[in-house]
Amino acid sequence: MQINRKALIATTLAAPTLLVLAVAPGTASAHGTMSNPPSRTMVCYSEGPESPKSAACKQAVATGGTQPLYDWNEVNIADAAGRHREIIPDGKLCSAGRDKYRGFDQARADWPATTMTSGATHTFKYRATAPHKGAFELYITKESYDPAKPLKWSDLESTPFHTVTNPTVADGYYTMTAKLPSRQGRHLIYAIWQRGDSPEAFYSCSDVVFGQSNPSPAPTPTGTPTATPKPTPTTSTPKPTTTATKPPSDGTATLAAINAGVGVSPATTAAGAAVKVTAVCGGSQVRDVTSGAFSPARNAPGTPTVAWSPSLKAAKAGTYAVTVRCKNGNLARTSLTVG
Repeated sequence: MQINRKALIATTLAAPTLLVLAVAPGTASAHGTMSNPPSRTMVCYSEGPESPKSAACKQAVATGGTQPLYDWNEVNIADAAGRHREIIPDGKLCSAGRDKYRGFDQARADWPATTMTSGATHTFKYRATAPHKGAFELYITKESYDPAKPLKWSDLESTPFHTVTNPTVADGYYTMTAKLPSRQGRHLIYAIWQRGDSPEAFYSCSDVVFGQSNPSPAPTPTGTPTATPKPTPTTSTPKPTTTATKPPSDGTATLAAINAGVGVSPATTAAGAAVKVTAVCGGSQVRDVTSGAFSPARNAPGTPTVAWSPSLKAAKAGTYAVTVRCKNGNLARTSLTVG
């Protein structure tokens, strides 16, 4: 379930009963992903799920469809409990072994990447739509890393270059300051967020390119990715491994389109049963929730709100997309299976 902390506060003030029904204490899911440097799922979502720009993101959609991009913050394992290396097989680190996200395991040297300075101090930002206590581990690939080969655990350094428990969180972002390892060229930062109040863990792959040690900072590009970019021509020739797509340094513009969330509880139910829906539109208002699973298919809040938690009736069997649409044009989707 994708939930914004600010929205939860607003919901508590406006309708505490609905909040208890939708998010009982201890059951909220702490979804999230690395935002600076942005993870593969975040990069592809910000390019636009229906019309991604980069060749890597286009292939991710061709492999697994658009839903994994809309669910950019759900690369998780519910019962990980610290057993990351045991339960995630080599070659599937970026998907956490989940078939849904297999498109992000592509071994290729042209994933959009963030330019970083070897040996410099960097402020990492991790987007959490429902922050919870927990520990973070950040790994870097070894100097021998080959991005054209499937990522294995042995490609990562055996110990993380940064670990932190319960880092500072504000406005839905964890902030971590760490010294970057000494590297040159294209590499990958692998982040693990192990919740402290649950066995659930989240995983993300951020592609980076290191330049010389402590050079002058690269200028921030004027262009920023959007959720619905204009498609641009691509070729089959991979980009040189020393070329990086540089998102804004603070990650704010990249995340502008990621202020919507939706969750259903339970995710699998029977026809005729009630389903608790949590819809969030940070910085905007919920326009409606739509799904062929419900009768009626479109439902809207009676008053303007950034967070809405209705109980809707599952009408017929099947697997359906559940979509929240925000008044500023943002949207988010999840799935519901009705038996």
